[in-house]
Amino acid sequence: MVEKNTYDAGSISVLEGLEAVRKRPGMYIGSVSGKGLNHLIYEIVDNAVDEHLAGYCDTIRVTLEKDGSCTVSDNGRGIPVGMHEKGMSAARLVFTTLHAGGKFDNSSYKTSGGLHGVGSSVVNALSVFMDVEISREGYVHHDRYERGIPVIELEDGLLPKLGKTKTTGTKINFLPDGEIFEKTRFKGEEVKNLPVG
Repeated sequence: MVEKNTYDAGSISVLEGLEAVRKRPGMYIGSVSGKGLNHLIYEIVDNAVDEHLAGYCDTIRVTLEKDGSCTVSDNGRGIPVGMHEKGMSAARLVFTTLHAGGKFDNSSYKTSGGLHGVGSSVVNALSVFMDVEISREGYVHHDRYERGIPVIELEDGLLPKLGKTKTTGTKINFLPDGEIFEKTRFKGEEVKNLPVG
């Protein structure tokens, strides 16, 4: 006797946090091929481009590191690091929560691109690690994640400070996850031809 497939309340799955991104990456970046891999860089660069379009950033650097990771840095305002009403640093929310970002506040950016508030968290979820340094309000604030999970303890809900600075900006270093992508090595020529903005 053939057992019938049942579709009832028990068939409904709920994926918490960034688990959904790791389970179905193609829904967020299109594919797990080279195109999807390069899309990770596009999403981080796009946030810096938004800062440029808003008039706060004139330098964006993309560096393909020897270890296979990518570093994107800009001299924009830096992702907000203050306490969010959710009880933690706004920056931690940006990197761990889908649909959290400045693109939803009409006063932050008049124009913006990318995945509209999911880009940074999606890149985080699909990376072996992501290391973040945010220069803002006189300090360099630091955060780090492994496969989307924070590994640095917040200090009273805020990111720890590495030291003082007179500059502003955001620097993100991430390594794509070989458990997700067919290949994890970025190719310089492909990265140079990424559509931006």
